[in-house]
Amino acid sequence: MTERQRLRFCNSADGVRLAYASVGSGPPLVKAANWLSHIEYDWRSPIWRHWIDGLSRRHTLIRYDTRGCGLSDREPAEVSFEAWVRDLEAVVDALELERFALLGISQGGALAAAYAVRHPQRVSHLVLYGAFPRGRLRRGLGQAAVEEVLLMSRIIELYWGTSDSSFRKVFANQFMPGASPELMEAFDELQRQSASSADARRSLQTSAQIDVTDLAPRVSCPTLMMHGRHDGRVPFEEGKVFASLIPGARFLPLESRNHVLLGDEPAWQDFLREVDAFLPRGGAEAAFGALTMREREVVEHLARGLDNHQIAAHLQLSEKTVRNHVSAVLAKLGAETRAQAIVRAREAGFGVRAPTG
Repeated sequence: MTERQRLRFCNSADGVRLAYASVGSGPPLVKAANWLSHIEYDWRSPIWRHWIDGLSRRHTLIRYDTRGCGLSDREPAEVSFEAWVRDLEAVVDALELERFALLGISQGGALAAAYAVRHPQRVSHLVLYGAFPRGRLRRGLGQAAVEEVLLMSRIIELYWGTSDSSFRKVFANQFMPGASPELMEAFDELQRQSASSADARRSLQTSAQIDVTDLAPRVSCPTLMMHGRHDGRVPFEEGKVFASLIPGARFLPLESRNHVLLGDEPAWQDFLREVDAFLPRGGAEAAFGALTMREREVVEHLARGLDNHQIAAHLQLSEKTVRNHVSAVLAKLGAETRAQAIVRAREAGFGVRAPTG
């Protein structure tokens, strides 16, 4: 890709300065921040560059460094899950995005889900990869998990940023066990560039305390969740748990052991293909992509020729509620009449599946 990313800054609610970047064109796709990011280094790094190129082919990809990482302010007064969510809110508000798709990778998945619950009118689609609803200390693993987090925190405190890179390769092997020596070195450099030892330790400890199991069932937008079947960083089972908590979420296992997918593995192309098929690309697709899950159900029945009374019976709703949904659908599709909306829905592929009763 020859296009340059557009780099800007904004302030979070507590005044922490955040760096964010955008590249590409088309409907916006916002990536919630995950651990170890540096939007400038990632731009030229073999770890993340294929992600940037692939995800910006048909969308305007927006990335940012959360507090304590990359080009954003280091050593902020507060590092917490709530502060991370506020950082995401600040970036979206700075860009004045009204509606967009949201991508959450690893710990970014919990952030993305929390944002989608707080702002359901703004998130059209949710894509999660390698995500977890519960941090290591919230998975019922007892004292072993506590000791593991304490050990990793101590290692970071003693060795992060030193000339001895052997300990950082512990993380690299968890994130990318299938990486070449060159990629391992690039990941080692990413760790050094992304955060100080103090900020890395605080982020690790905060991530270990994440728990969105109560929030996840309130996600209302279409959700696609993918997870490496042999992920060495976040257990595959955690991805399954997350998907089971989000209503209607589609769960797709990927044949990979890498927490960060590599550009030359088949799972990466599988990931891109599924994301491209799931997300709206603009025009009519974007209009249908803006529909809520309930509105899409209404459109499906509209496209089959059902009237409001019949739709209400199928969806177990009142006719008044169905009328309100139909009005919202017409407005989002830019259709002046019900008949016009039905035609557009059928052209978009609605109404072709067999009725489910």
